[in-house]
Amino acid sequence: MRPFLPSYLGVVLVTVSVIRNVSATAYVQGDWVLTQQGSTGVSALQLAVTGENTIIILDKAEDNPLVTDDGRHAMAAELNLLTRTVRPLNGAVSNVWCAGGGFLSNGTFVNSGGNPAILGSENGLQAVRLFDPCDDETCDIIEDSGVRMRLTSPRWYPGAVRLDDGSLLIAGGSILNSFINIIDINNPTYEFYPPKNINGFNGVQIPMKFLNDTLNANLFPYMALLPDGTIFVAANTQSMIFDWKTNTERRLPDIPNGIRMSYPYSGSAALLPLTPENNYTPEILICGGSNISDTLDGNLISSQTPASNQCSRMVLTNEGIETGWITEEMPIARTMGELFALPDGRMILVNGAQTGFSGYSFGADPIGDSTADHPSFTPVVYDPEAPEGQRFSTSGIPTTNIARLYHSTATMTANGTIFIAGSNPHENLCFDQYPTEYRAEYLDPPYMFLPRPSIAEVPTHIGYNQSFDLEIELPGENDINVTVILMDLGYSTHGVHQSSRYVRLVSNLSGNSTSMTVTGPPTPQIYPPGPAYLYVVTAEGVPSPGKKVIIGDGQSPPVDEDAIQKYGFPVVRLLRGTDISPFCNSMFDETRPPNITFSQVRQTPACQVSGGGESITGSFPPVTVTGETTLLPPTPLSSIPSPITDPQSLPTSVLLQTSEPTEARITVISSFTPASELPSFSAEVTSVQ
Repeated sequence: MRPFLPSYLGVVLVTVSVIRNVSATAYVQGDWVLTQQGSTGVSALQLAVTGENTIIILDKAEDNPLVTDDGRHAMAAELNLLTRTVRPLNGAVSNVWCAGGGFLSNGTFVNSGGNPAILGSENGLQAVRLFDPCDDETCDIIEDSGVRMRLTSPRWYPGAVRLDDGSLLIAGGSILNSFINIIDINNPTYEFYPPKNINGFNGVQIPMKFLNDTLNANLFPYMALLPDGTIFVAANTQSMIFDWKTNTERRLPDIPNGIRMSYPYSGSAALLPLTPENNYTPEILICGGSNISDTLDGNLISSQTPASNQCSRMVLTNEGIETGWITEEMPIARTMGELFALPDGRMILVNGAQTGFSGYSFGADPIGDSTADHPSFTPVVYDPEAPEGQRFSTSGIPTTNIARLYHSTATMTANGTIFIAGSNPHENLCFDQYPTEYRAEYLDPPYMFLPRPSIAEVPTHIGYNQSFDLEIELPGENDINVTVILMDLGYSTHGVHQSSRYVRLVSNLSGNSTSMTVTGPPTPQIYPPGPAYLYVVTAEGVPSPGKKVIIGDGQSPPVDEDAIQKYGFPVVRLLRGTDISPFCNSMFDETRPPNITFSQVRQTPACQVSGGGESITGSFPPVTVTGETTLLPPTPLSSIPSPITDPQSLPTSVLLQTSEPTEARITVISSFTPASELPSFSAEVTSVQ
């Protein structure tokens, strides 16, 4: 059964052939399905999965088509994955542009930092925004633009990671918006949310030498909590293991061949799956990026400069560090890619470009405003357990016609579908060759089309080393080697997946294969307290739909009252509708409230195609392609009438390009007309190439 399939979906299908491959990593081979359907309402600059059927989408302040209840252009939206529609979130008032994010141990989503005020927004550089997820569409963002609920210092492009006590560590960024970080605007510090009295710093930011040493290209540093409670940190060409409890740094070998992995030469990084079989041994994978010098003037760098096709792996043990990084080559080069885990234990890399760098309005030869070119239209899968030289594959994966460049995002969803959105290399809405993008895509791996396991019920909370039972239904009688995994689907922005994580649990299947006894994560360092999605995966790599659980007791992170007095805001879980005024009565001993109207003088680019796309809200018929098919050419948004009122005005010819003979079944269902009233439809092959 197709997941999330509304009745009005229009489909182009190619016959699916699925085979099973049981190897070191078991997974399903066959055709993937890509569906372009609906709109994100705001351009998807940031994403986080907030529930089994919901995603929060955040953007910068711009003239988005989605409007808040009080008539403002929305900066945030909630996507319902069942209906594939969005609703505006009204509470975002400070500029969310390039903020960091993550979840606390109680499940509250925290979005921190941002950009100075523009286009009617307020200054977001020190803002903290809270969102308590719900299932009834009544939840909204809570913030006050940093007046009381704020970071200790301005942060644009900060990294964030959830710790083993359920709090967030927020690090780096710059104090102003700039093409690249420089010493004058660098913020080489870290802090905690909620604040801590630690390492001689009471509730305020703490210096981090690494963030000075990695200038200039060190924005959005990648961070991952390791099973011993330390943090892996990577920025520019460097990496380290950071002990936040003692404020000590252990430097690691540089990324090979001078490849820079953080903004604006953005590569992608991920912590590979932690399993009992590998003794929860951490291993890091870094793919793509660029070897462009970080001292070059941005106006001298070409959008045609090749990105890197290098992937580097390192096991973070003493022996692995002594061995250093092991490199291999991707099928194509990629910068600004999104790298994250599939439920079957493989990694997927989507979005990005083959040349150029992150940003807009800079460069020696921008494409419109974009400083990148040659989009990476085809996702690639990486199997970390396969033999070297056999780990990358694009087999069966469709090629999109939507460029996903700067400010694009992607995430795994609870159901197992990959959600892809965004791309906006512009200051405000623009619909040139690489437009402000609102179209959403859903990429279904082959496992979505096989009978899948199901979980009847899960506990709301799972304790550490706690044994619990799952009632399950397996698709086959001979399913024996079934596993249970937890995934933190993380927070995605600028190719950085903050706090994302894959952990396999110890489990045993009952004799009649109708239940499993499962043991929770061994320690908070292996899976930090907070939200997780639990999957049952068959021996063939077919996952159940994920069930949302809370690891730990679901309580708020520890609160240090003395640090709060310095910080000025007692951080508690703010339930929907809670009046925050009783919690805002302490003095600010060490931090100053920001000027909420502060704006930064900027020379904004002039969009060459400013009209023709503002009303693209997903009302056009969806399109689906299957297998190794290329949907070409892309239909320019400026060629589609605005607003769309008549499906007959849409393009009527599509080129499906495939390297093999293709049998196609074409079904067109209009979202404007009941199926019973559809006119007849015919199609013919006009050319074979």
